[in-house]
Parts: sequence; structure tokens; C-alpha cells
Amino acid sequence: MGLKFLDDIKAGIRSASLKKDIICYYINNGDNTLADLGKELDLSVPTVTKMVGELIDDGIVMDFGKIETSGGRRPNIYGLNQSSGYFIGIDICHSHVNIGVTDFKGELISEELSIPFTESQPQERFQRLCEIINQFIHKSKVPKHKILSMGINISGRVNTLTGHSYSSFYFDERPLTEMFENELNINVSIDNDSRAMTYGEYIKGCVNGEKNILYVNVSWGLGLGIIVGGQLYYGKSGFSGEFGHIPAFGNEILCHCGKKGCLETEASGLALHRKFLEKLHSGHSSLLTQKNGYDPKAPVSLNDIIEVALQEDMLAIELIEEIGNSLGKHIAGLINLFNPELVVIGGTLAYAGDYLMLPLRSAIRKYSLNLVSKDSTIKVSKLGEKAGLLGASLLARSKFIGLI
Repeated sequence: MGLKFLDDIKAGIRSASLKKDIICYYINNGDNTLADLGKELDLSVPTVTKMVGELIDDGIVMDFGKIETSGGRRPNIYGLNQSSGYFIGIDICHSHVNIGVTDFKGELISEELSIPFTESQPQERFQRLCEIINQFIHKSKVPKHKILSMGINISGRVNTLTGHSYSSFYFDERPLTEMFENELNINVSIDNDSRAMTYGEYIKGCVNGEKNILYVNVSWGLGLGIIVGGQLYYGKSGFSGEFGHIPAFGNEILCHCGKKGCLETEASGLALHRKFLEKLHSGHSSLLTQKNGYDPKAPVSLNDIIEVALQEDMLAIELIEEIGNSLGKHIAGLINLFNPELVVIGGTLAYAGDYLMLPLRSAIRKYSLNLVSKDSTIKVSKLGEKAGLLGASLLARSKFIGLI
């Protein structure tokens, strides 16, 4: 696949920049006619025809033939060539990995969810992840030489520009991207998991034209993705969105960041898991303990707690509602600060549905400024557990092409 125009962009050649604009248009809007493309980009039909023709020669764009019309001359439809290259997305969760591959149009063509990935030493985790990726590539049947890039989601502090992660796999001073590339022989980018989920939802999820968006990732931890004016917001070094580490409580609970009283200590999957176990150990009843054959020494997962909540387990429901109230109060603060069009709630706890969302919405109404919050729509993630792997692969595509 020819991507010579990327070098031409760096050299300041205007035609290469126009080609990038055309690819960006197709990514965001789908297939279209040359005339409509020219109108959207304010380019003449001859210029668009020339640029698209060169992209067809490069194998990036395809002519899909004529469209049906009620009469008159039928125009041809053009769009991205889905088989011109592929992108892999890896979403590292608390105890497992989700991985998938998308074609050049961004369609998910193969996936594998919930691959066990337990805590271990950073270097062991690195090697294990490389094994998982290589096994997936082998099973996916996508030719390795057609995999143009790979995106890896990592929680915590990630500098996507330098390729360093300061929270996971930190065992070497070299950029983590460089180590993955040496091991896998594929171009690699890394990003914060919440930011990648935000991008996945923006391109393929519940976003419907909104350009100012907050995505709250309520999983084991608590993260935030921010889109301002249709662009991901990174901050100076890529560390924006550490919502879970707002000093919110006067408790003495030590957060994994090393500080006490972080929002994450009371409003996250980690907090729900801790509180649920504390209640069980103090004698509270739950459907989990009432099940036949229940082993009191067996580990309880976050998914177990959400599952029994959906079966109307009062202990789980009560704790989830507490978290929803705390979370809603602080999302109200975000709404007052950002005045977003859309707030998306995603991550594992979003599967609790109304048990989380009803108290969350109530708290937002109570604590946000009415004039500000009336502008904001609250939605639950459409992509669910696939938001991370889709976001990672779509980010890998955009970074590879030079759109981000």
C-alpha cells in the first residue's frame, strides 16, 4: 500500500495534505460521490478527481461503481479500500485482554475477548502480551505484512508521543512502543485506555454529531476521555483525564497512585469490590453466599457482583447505587467545567444499567448548574466491552495516517 503522501506532507506538499483531508473525510463520513466530496472540502471537481485518482493508484481508495438514482446520469461512489491494510487493537483490562482487528474502513473483522491476563512482574506481563498478540495474528488469518499498525491501551499515565508508559510495563527506560516493535515487527502506538474508548465511541458508538464529549470509564479504576471541538484532548504530555485521582474524600484509603482520598477509592469497580467483600465478611447476606455449592474462600469478581445485582441482590444494588450517587456528584462538576454536549458512561460498571444510572442522573441534576447541565445529554456506551479494542485499532489507523 502506497503511503508516500505521508512523506510528502512532512515536506509541505499541498497535494499530499489534500489527500489526507480526503481520507479523513471518508473515515468520518463514509463513501460519497466526487461532487459531494468537493463541496464538503471546498475543492473543484477536477482537483478532487485528480487526488482521488492518485489515492486509487495507491490502493487506498476504491471506485464502488454507480449509485441508483431516480433519473439522469448516475454518479460513481468512492470510498476507502477496506482490504488495503489492517489495524490491531489491544485493550488491557484488570484481569484480561480484549483484542481485535479492523480493516482500513474501520470495520471489526475478528476479535477475541476476555483472554486471561493476570498480574505479574512487568517484564513477564510484557512477554505474555506479546505471546497473546502473536497467537491472535496467527489465528486471524490476516497476512502480517498487511497489518499497518497496532494500538495498545494502557491504564494510567501514558505519553503517546514518546511511547512511554509510567504505570504499566515500566521495567526499561526505552519507549514501550520501541520494545513492542522490536518484539513484534509491527508499527505500535500506545494510549490511555479511557481515551481510546472515547475515540471508539466517537467514531463507531453512540456519538451522533456531537463535538464536545466526556467519556467516563467506570471499570476497575475510574478514567475520563475528553473530546473538544471534535479532537481528542491530551494535555501537555498526554496525562489528561485522571478523573479518578481527584482528591474527593477525607478517608484514609490508600489509592494505587500513592495518595489517599482519591475519588477512585469510593467510586469505581475497585471500590465496589472492596465494599462488597467487607460487607460479606461482616455477615451481610447476598445471592452469592446463598448459591448451592458456594465456596466462601472462592474469589469474587467484579462481574460476579454486577451479575447478582441484575438478579436483584439487595447488597450489590445498594453499593452500586452509592457509587452512582458519588460518581454523579463529581460528573456534575465536570459538566459545570466543560459544558459538554454529551456525557457517555462506559466501562464494566455500566453493565449495572439503571442501578448505576438512576442515582448517577439524580446526582447530576442535584449538583450541576441547571443552565449548564440542560445542554448535556447522558448516554450509556453503545460499544460496551468492545469500546477499548475498537478505539485502539481506530486510533492506530488515525495515528498511522497522520490524522492525530
